[in-house]
Amino acid sequence: MSPTRVTLDTLFEVPCPVVGMVHLRSLPGAPGWGGSMEAVIDQARADARALAEGGADGVMVENYGDVPFYPGRVPPETAAALALAVAAVRAEVGERPVGVNVLRNDARTAVGVAAATGAAFVRVNVHSGVMVTDQGVLEGRAHETLRERARLAPGVAILADVFVKHAAPPPGLALEDAARDTWHRGLADALIVSGAGTGRPTARADLERVRAAVPDAPVWIGSGLTAASAPDLVPLASGAIVGSALKRDGRAEGPVDAGRVRALVEAVRSAGG
Repeated sequence: MSPTRVTLDTLFEVPCPVVGMVHLRSLPGAPGWGGSMEAVIDQARADARALAEGGADGVMVENYGDVPFYPGRVPPETAAALALAVAAVRAEVGERPVGVNVLRNDARTAVGVAAATGAAFVRVNVHSGVMVTDQGVLEGRAHETLRERARLAPGVAILADVFVKHAAPPPGLALEDAARDTWHRGLADALIVSGAGTGRPTARADLERVRAAVPDAPVWIGSGLTAASAPDLVPLASGAIVGSALKRDGRAEGPVDAGRVRALVEAVRSAGG
């Protein structure tokens, strides 16, 4: 019996949705924690409003300020803070789908936060196989994530990276084989292809390789999309997750600029998305 996947077409009404990032400030327990969840939530709300005003099709919330990241399970205070932030963002953006990414690779907590808040999708940096990162060797836990998703939040989509940014694959592993395993054996609902790091451009050749290897899979751009690169990349993509290009001065740490959001969304639509 073939597994039932969550279809992202039911969440978005455009061919290539633009999902904008809400990069949270440091949460309780992180080295950069500023002592005020109210300040964290206020910033998250402001960024979410700017994304909605600019026309983003969805929003993803991420504990971006929690460096250095835990390689696996985050502590309870992080999960609690993320749930508060996701709920606040959902209240700001109305019917737009909201997702969550728990850095560096805590898919279990992401699914739990989605179940508690009504978030529609999660991003998993290493869903299948292993990657060498600045947190050490990260191992995919697709076996756990799929079972916990079925138990807690069966309608939540899993967007899984292939050769995630800020990481290196094991020697000898081809991008195409990693994509096939993540799709066919990890049972992800969509695949994400990124550049080398935050804000770094996704290579057209990598999108082409993954699409050719797994023609049935939705393939998303995971980093570095800009208004200038949209005409080249959007025809190959099923969606895009965008952070840096939507921020003031193009800096991931800055606030979301509604004008930059509007310009990127217009470029994506003009390119066929």
